[in-house]
Amino acid sequence: MAGRINDEDIALVRERARIDEVVGSYVTLRNAGGGSLKGLCPFHDEKTPSFQVTPARGLFYCFGCGEGGDVITFMEKIDNLSFGEAVQALADRTGVQLRIVDDGRPAAPPGQRVRIMEANQVAADFFATQLASPEAIEARRMLDGRGFDRAAAQRFGVGYAPKDGRALHRHLTRAGFRDDELVRAGLIREHGGWDYFQGRVIWPIKDSGRSVLGFGARRLYDDDRLPAKYINTPETPVYKKSHVLYGLDLARQNIGRKLQAVVMEGYTDVMSAHLAGIDTAVAVCGTAFGEDHARLLQRLMGNSDATRGEVVFTFDGDRAGQAAALKVYRLDRSFTTQTYVAVEPGGLDPCDLRMAQGDAAVRELIGCREPLYRYVMARTIDGYDLDRADGRVAAVRAASDMITSIRDSSLVNQYLRDLSHLVGMDPDEVRRIVNGQRRRGPRRPGPEQAPARIVEPGPVMPAPVGLPWPDPRDHRLEVERGTLKLMLQCPTLFDTAWNGVTADDFTHPALRAVFEAIADTGYRPQGWAEQVQAATADPTARQLEVALLVEPLLREDPTERYAAAYTAKLRMLTTMRRIDDLKSRLQRTNPVTDEAGYDAMFDEMLTLETSRQRLAETSIGFLE
Repeated sequence: MAGRINDEDIALVRERARIDEVVGSYVTLRNAGGGSLKGLCPFHDEKTPSFQVTPARGLFYCFGCGEGGDVITFMEKIDNLSFGEAVQALADRTGVQLRIVDDGRPAAPPGQRVRIMEANQVAADFFATQLASPEAIEARRMLDGRGFDRAAAQRFGVGYAPKDGRALHRHLTRAGFRDDELVRAGLIREHGGWDYFQGRVIWPIKDSGRSVLGFGARRLYDDDRLPAKYINTPETPVYKKSHVLYGLDLARQNIGRKLQAVVMEGYTDVMSAHLAGIDTAVAVCGTAFGEDHARLLQRLMGNSDATRGEVVFTFDGDRAGQAAALKVYRLDRSFTTQTYVAVEPGGLDPCDLRMAQGDAAVRELIGCREPLYRYVMARTIDGYDLDRADGRVAAVRAASDMITSIRDSSLVNQYLRDLSHLVGMDPDEVRRIVNGQRRRGPRRPGPEQAPARIVEPGPVMPAPVGLPWPDPRDHRLEVERGTLKLMLQCPTLFDTAWNGVTADDFTHPALRAVFEAIADTGYRPQGWAEQVQAATADPTARQLEVALLVEPLLREDPTERYAAAYTAKLRMLTTMRRIDDLKSRLQRTNPVTDEAGYDAMFDEMLTLETSRQRLAETSIGFLE
């Protein structure tokens, strides 16, 4: 891309890309009143929503970690894009044709992430087309044998990678992609230019915005040189297996609406679940379920009430499935919602269950889920001889850490009763053993057993560089912050001189810097906030402007009189500080040896006192 993007086109992208829709494709947002939306911050771990979106101003801000900005900033941060890549991504989303202004600089290559996403989409379309080719008969037989017809394959974008070994490479080259781009996308191999996927059934893996991030592929032929039954796109700038979930493009909205996520183990399981009516199903891609997946689901559900919402895990009934359940249990503290397990008694996975017993059986499997604690508890005591007294005591001790770690204290008594029933002991005796283990302290956990630390949002964090961050809890700064919020959010309430306010009225350097940017900009109706941001050199002040634009005003419908009273209050506080300083100087001045100086300061004191009284009268309506 030569030169730079036309400024008018950037403004048009900001106008058309609704920030609530863009952010809502990554985070579940709920009405917070006053025209604002709230959700869990995607940029740091939190249990209580402190991430706020204000659609009327096109801004987002997190009161927990301090991240904020407009819709372009959000795309830069959430997908690790450059400014140009973020604008291009939003332009593609909103149908804006970008014009490039030639400023004489050499042409720069298109954004790497954008090109990879484009190549992935072309590849997905190619694979889907190839599924109808004569060569793909084995792929169609495999899908048909798993209960998926042509309509199902089209719904999920299932495709086929030809055995040729270079068919995709040729297709993408004709489409204008370079080899280095295709290698970075994981579509061809670096040495020899061979297609990464050959002779396999292909599933596109998409993000919540339905962009193709990578692919999963299943082995079909005995002569396949890769022995693994399933392979996935290698790690790329857009595909991180610990951050993606298959089926998220179809399930995202339903997860947020139903406050439920069903986590499965394979692509065909997810397909079967959705076809059976379980439209919140997703699956991990080539890795075990981890903390990043947990945070992603928690963010999509967006609720902090542990009594609402659920994550249901489906596992095979074999040892591998039990091991997976134990590993997920160690992540349980990453969720504020309740966690459950659904295991088919006969050991069938959801896909096999649907083929054998139909859609209703899949729905019943999820409906008959059991709490994760209870499932893991039963598997924990399986290894003990419950026919012996010492075996029963040892089993209770093994399960005691689980009982004491239950987040919902109201469930502890129920689980104690469950444990006593499982081991065949008196509930009071089980309680005594568990309490004894609690007094001794929990066993030292290994690295995988360490519970995730719950981080509650605190005050806004300071910016890493630049001026110090003003503490929003400092009551001495309330009027200064409130004045700047009015100026940024309602600039038309002030006269051209900002009601006589000057930089000296602000005691905190970051607040002073914000006002200086406002004064230097001068109000213009188009792009007011963006112009102020552009005039602000300090990074702390820029971030503070975003916070002030998002924070609610003390009064929902401020008037010019209210603004005048507010600024009068601010100027009165400045005058009072000057009076205090002058009083201190008068006390240190000898009126005999410095009569002229003393008289001048006394006259100034009278002038300041008169000004203070006048400002006090004007500020009477300050809190009305």
